[in-house]
Amino acid sequence: MSEQLLPGYWLRVGSGYERSMLMKFIQLAYRELFPQQEDFSHLVQTVNQYLSRETPLWWVDTDPVEVPGNSSVGRHPVGCIWLGNAIDQVRGDRHAHIFLLYVMPEHRRRGMGSKLMRLAEDWARARGDRQIGLQVFQSNQPALALYHQLGYQTQSLWMVKSLSP
Repeated sequence: MSEQLLPGYWLRVGSGYERSMLMKFIQLAYRELFPQQEDFSHLVQTVNQYLSRETPLWWVDTDPVEVPGNSSVGRHPVGCIWLGNAIDQVRGDRHAHIFLLYVMPEHRRRGMGSKLMRLAEDWARARGDRQIGLQVFQSNQPALALYHQLGYQTQSLWMVKSLSP
């Protein structure tokens, strides 16, 4: 079952059977941000550890496409949002955490990211969350611009230091 998200795009609920597709989308996101790195196989552990019924996943498909020689229609996912849970380290409240928001480059700047973010916020509100959070790389300026536009504010900074020589 799917519903129209935007003209030409359909939203559907994902399932745990789509681990490989989720892994593909996570790797696409990381490859865009870190093109010099070739191996992101370690992200499989993240998917295996966190993908469950409590961590909803939604896909955005293009309009159905007829497959020649097949009576079924094909769907082509072009975006997704995957949510999980986090604990506010100050107040101790559980809240929704966005693990992944990804839209394929040729489908960006059409409002899909904003629609998916609002979907996540509605899902969080419906279960009683008082806030929603995410982690974004500082180098991902388009994502930062989107999140700021939607009212997200920096609450903390994650600092790292390389210990390699």
